[in-house]
Amino acid sequence: MQSIPVDISRLGVLRCAVAPEVKISNFETQEVKKDRDGNTVYTVAVMVRQEGRRVSVIEIAVPGEPKGVVEGAEVKVTGLEAFAWAMGERHGISFRAAAITPVHPPAAAVKGGGS
Repeated sequence: MQSIPVDISRLGVLRCAVAPEVKISNFETQEVKKDRDGNTVYTVAVMVRQEGRRVSVIEIAVPGEPKGVVEGAEVKVTGLEAFAWAMGERHGISFRAAAITPVHPPAAAVKGGGS
């Protein structure tokens, strides 16, 4: 399967549509998918809005848990690649990235207080 690099700069605003979920490789056994290095693979649904009101949602596989990525948050996707696939009469495009991180990290808890 040949990978096709994706130019992220042309995708516009990226937002997390569905928070990271562990990717399951076998639904019967509930086996969790791992990459070549043994990292758990997560899937993040990302909304892509280029121009105007048109929005697309793509699911992106990423190694390791994307920390701080929550639904609705603007995200940065690093190293996005697309893969064309076919299984029998079914076919499609899947996406994989090196990392997905929040554009604005969650605010740190306010310290102190007290009387």
